Amino acid sequence: QVQLVESGGGLVQPGGSLRLSCAASGFRFSIYAMNWYRQAPGKERELVAAITSADSTNYADSVKGRFTISRDNAKNTVFLQMNSLKPEDTAVYYCNVRRTGVLYWGQGTQVTVSS
Repeated sequence: QVQLVESGGGLVQPGGSLRLSCAASGFRFSIYAMNWYRQAPGKERELVAAITSADSTNYADSVKGRFTISRDNAKNTVFLQMNSLKPEDTAVYYCNVRRTGVLYWGQGTQVTVSS
């Protein structure tokens, strides 16, 4: 079955960097678009970044120029490189994939940006 496992979250100071990973299994990873979402306390889950099977990318305005999404099809993994982190980036970060009309989510990884 489809499994998505995020890792790489943690506590970082403002201006710092983190690299999130999402390891996928149970489907043909290379042909699907992959997405990173985040959800801050008391807020709705929002799309942060997306990457298509052709490596076309899209970003939320709030992270453009600071975050980079990429994928390694040989490792069935999608990454989110986050630079110049701000306190407002604090959230649980999730990866997801839509496959045959069904949305699959990982368990999430906590990112906390604080001094």
